[in-house]
Amino acid sequence: MKKNIRPYLDHHPKIDATCYIDDLSVVIGEVSLAENISVWPFAVIRGDVNYIKIGKNSNVQDHAMLHVSHKNTAKPNGSPLIIGEDVTIGHHVTLHGCTVGNRVLIGINTIVLDDVIIEDDVMIGAGSLVPPRKVLKSGYLYVGSPVQQVRPLTEKELEFLPYSAHNYVKVAGNYLE
Repeated sequence: MKKNIRPYLDHHPKIDATCYIDDLSVVIGEVSLAENISVWPFAVIRGDVNYIKIGKNSNVQDHAMLHVSHKNTAKPNGSPLIIGEDVTIGHHVTLHGCTVGNRVLIGINTIVLDDVIIEDDVMIGAGSLVPPRKVLKSGYLYVGSPVQQVRPLTEKELEFLPYSAHNYVKVAGNYLE
């Protein structure tokens, strides 16, 4: 096992063979990465006190921080981090104990906190803050701190969501060659 892919207690990352994990990123603990995921330099995916699951064709860009909240008596399941398919997680994004649907783009330097639910087909503008327990409805652009629903996504934006993810699959493929 590479030094940047580490177990935590009895939990070992499960990483599909098609994934690109940059040597300068860190993946720790109970983490499951599906097909064609890319994890870029200085990203941290830390599944130590709960689990993290990321769906196929998603990307975790440079300096992103992905973490979870622990299980306790008040909250027996804690707050795991569940990310769908075709998700683009921008540079310097922090995701903490939330659920992200499919075909979502999370803009650079955005923070998403515990128990947020981001439905499918959502775009979040750079520098946004999504406070705990907020639900972002499908088909909209959200921006701001705290985040606000701005307008429905255009057809072009909806088409861009999977395009963005698949472009990162292509770039990761170049690194794997």
